[in-house]
Amino acid sequence: MHSMDNYYASKLVPLIAEAQVHIVPNPLINITLQGRSDTYPRRRGLTRVPELRAAGVNVAFGQDCAMDPWYPMGSADMLEVAHMGVHAVPMTSREAMAWAFTSVTVNGAAAMGLPDPTLREGGPASMVILQARDPIEAVRMKPTRLAVIRQGRVLAETPPKVTRLSLPGRPVALDPASYAPLAED
Repeated sequence: MHSMDNYYASKLVPLIAEAQVHIVPNPLINITLQGRSDTYPRRRGLTRVPELRAAGVNVAFGQDCAMDPWYPMGSADMLEVAHMGVHAVPMTSREAMAWAFTSVTVNGAAAMGLPDPTLREGGPASMVILQARDPIEAVRMKPTRLAVIRQGRVLAETPPKVTRLSLPGRPVALDPASYAPLAED
């Protein structure tokens, strides 16, 4: 839809919403492959995310290529996908960055017909614990994955990243959970 003229897209978007079709743009591969044979200006190839969202369409960023001939850079890291999506659309407001996190979690699950992954009593106990204060920080910083949990069982753990400073009058280290000083200089 990126390359469709505005009139055609304005007719198509409401039909997509009415049909309750899910849209899954793949930011990394779309901006790499789409328009690669164009002369300048080159198309980005990413669909009309803001317009689809405004129409109530479920949009979920995805990654369809990981280490294949079309895109050997794919890592299947959904935070990387959200981060790139924010840049490629572009949509850098706080609301849009928070939505990008939702797009690779809740919206992705909905597009695949999976249960709502939101942390709640009785919900699925499968999650990734991030060293981030909120979804915006998770998208901006691509933080350390502290734990991977599947059906309540810890599959992988990584120690928290600790920042150490060597500046007079500043804390020596910061608690990664709260950014509060751990020790004074």
